[in-house]
Amino acid sequence: MSENSFTTTDDENNPSAGTAPHAAGGEALRPHAEDTFAQELKALAAADDRPRPERWRLSPWAVATYLLGGTLADGTVITPKYVGPRRIVEVAVTTLATDRALLLLGVPGTAKTWVSEHLAAAVSGDSTLLVQGTAGTPEEAIRYGWNYAQLLANGPSREALVPSPVMRAMAQGMTARVEELTRIPADVQDTLITVLSEKTLPIPELGQEVQAVRGFNLIATANDRDRGVNELSSALRRRFNTVVLPLPATPDEEVDIVSRRVEQIGRSLDLPAGPEGLDEIRRVVTVFRELRAGLTTDGRTKLKSPSGTLSTAEVISVVTNGLALATHFGDGVLRSGDVAAGILGAVVRDPAADRVVWQEYLETVVRERDGWKDFYRACREVSA
Repeated sequence: MSENSFTTTDDENNPSAGTAPHAAGGEALRPHAEDTFAQELKALAAADDRPRPERWRLSPWAVATYLLGGTLADGTVITPKYVGPRRIVEVAVTTLATDRALLLLGVPGTAKTWVSEHLAAAVSGDSTLLVQGTAGTPEEAIRYGWNYAQLLANGPSREALVPSPVMRAMAQGMTARVEELTRIPADVQDTLITVLSEKTLPIPELGQEVQAVRGFNLIATANDRDRGVNELSSALRRRFNTVVLPLPATPDEEVDIVSRRVEQIGRSLDLPAGPEGLDEIRRVVTVFRELRAGLTTDGRTKLKSPSGTLSTAEVISVVTNGLALATHFGDGVLRSGDVAAGILGAVVRDPAADRVVWQEYLETVVRERDGWKDFYRACREVSA
């Protein structure tokens, strides 16, 4: 495949190309961004006449258009992947065009992983060069490992070396991703310092090194709200340009985000999506925003906030689960009873303290709100 092409095998003869590639035994449940939106990426590449950094598939302008959405000169509609301030996306894309790595920071559920994946897909055409951060992530996941059968048989060699996603990205001039960087132990995090500052990865066992070629960069995501977080050292933090992804600014913006994602997920699960469920989506968004802020929408009533984050991602999960209930055990129309149990599970994480918060909210806010009687009854029923 050429560096500036998004063409996939038999696209022209395959009506499902670019929407759901085939995995072993059938369609992938969750295709990668570059597969799901292959046609949009291909259209952008064909229309993109702006300067592109070395080994980028698209220009920075086209990458931003891919994330934010728009209409091309030929009429092709590019769907928004991120709903939020344009400047945030522009700064993130510009960072990747420099020698600074990008750190996407925000509370859980602010689309950090989503944005990271789509940035890598648009810049490199491959979002799979990924290190998933956990408390048990070893140094080898960032540097390299060994094929021990070859190592024992022939000793240290390049053939016995197993490159990490970061090493592969350096060698190929592509974009690597490190998810949940602050969950990785601090000493393993610092493995990135030499990579990001010197753009090289030493292999002392062989007396060699891998030097990053032009086009290489790294996107990391992190949040400091969850338990089990390891603070970044000041030396490592200096190697990143940090972009903070905010929560949706308005209820309408959050409803739009949730509606789009639920529709996308629903298509992959063969769940119907229709305008009938929009009122329930708006209710769930309102509940989460009010409890998150500790204040009702009209600003008149202060509320206690539960221990959970009540993120937009959790709203999407609640609504998707409700849509599945409505499809398989109802009439296919999303109703209050379908989302009530999901809301309870998201809000009441601490059975003692959070249940009190939820009950107070139901009785002081939901019960008195016009047009919410069915929602109140459904929530009361599952909370009993």
